[in-house]
Amino acid sequence: MSLFETIHSDGHEQVVFFQDSNCGLKAIVAIHDTTLGPALGGARMWTYASEDEAIKDALRLAKGMTFKAAAAGLKLGGGKAVIMGNPKEDKSELLFRAFGRCVNTLGGRYITAEDVGTDVIDMEYVYMETPYVTGVDTAHGGSGNPAPFTAYGVYQGIKSALEFKTGKKSCKDLKIAVQGLGQVGWNLAKMLVKEGAIVFATDIDSELCKRAKDELKIQEIVHPDEIYSVNCDIFTPCALGSVINDKTIDQLKCKIIAGAANNQLDQESHGDILQKKGILYAPDYIVNAGGLINVYVELEGYSRERALRLCRSVYYNTKKVCKIAQEENISTHVAADRLVKHRLDALRKLQPHFNVFPREKFDKRR
Repeated sequence: MSLFETIHSDGHEQVVFFQDSNCGLKAIVAIHDTTLGPALGGARMWTYASEDEAIKDALRLAKGMTFKAAAAGLKLGGGKAVIMGNPKEDKSELLFRAFGRCVNTLGGRYITAEDVGTDVIDMEYVYMETPYVTGVDTAHGGSGNPAPFTAYGVYQGIKSALEFKTGKKSCKDLKIAVQGLGQVGWNLAKMLVKEGAIVFATDIDSELCKRAKDELKIQEIVHPDEIYSVNCDIFTPCALGSVINDKTIDQLKCKIIAGAANNQLDQESHGDILQKKGILYAPDYIVNAGGLINVYVELEGYSRERALRLCRSVYYNTKKVCKIAQEENISTHVAADRLVKHRLDALRKLQPHFNVFPREKFDKRR
């Protein structure tokens, strides 16, 4: 399938390629759907094996953001940016300021934020060149790092799925396997340990694992390839996508999957297989919406208390999806998609297409 055929089949509105040889910028911005509002999604920096892999990631992530925003009841569309490069070696002020200028040319159709491989400092450089960025420092009226809110939302999703599946309301003494100890995984593991859960964790960064073992008092650090076969109550993917695939699905020994990673199912069919295996899958874009909710509040005038309160909606949305799946005897990922498509179809009758966010609202924040 050609690139244009892929864009058309998935309903993407726009895909833009940016490059700046002066700083080595190679970036792709994918805008999936602006029915509900301007496209918002983070800028991911990653060492992609090829340009095709980067494009595929941008398209999948942008579509996921549309579904995430719609499921969370926000007035936002879905978009995503990927920057090709090593986040540990290739970052610079010039790179992110150049990226900011690229974002600015889109005139508010796409709003960026931090993501895997980027942070608040990077967004500060982007903010020097465009107002269309969220997650900036609180000194600018922003919300800062959204990772703790993403983690809090996932925590709510875990509690909801746990209660639906087992009737339990506490994670105390439960075995939980956390895959990925980045900012979201770290904050989530901290919450789970505090509640009394027995946490097993992994990450490709061995130094990070050692620090997590010492500081968070995690029960055990396991090899990245062994995290799938941990005999646990809940498996929590908090790294990259497609982790539920043909190779890993038969290794799983959990009752529930609920995590922060985007696009956890490698194929739609894997969601059906999980249902047949009796594993409750809490759809990723339902439970990982906390960070998006947090930056959405920033657009309205930031209030941390309001952001935390809205993140509680993840608990109720997760339960709603589980009930739909149970009542209609369908897998949870299909139930979540139906919930989203219903809202999109209904609001397409009311909303103008090609939404942009008014610049004057951003300028007031400066």
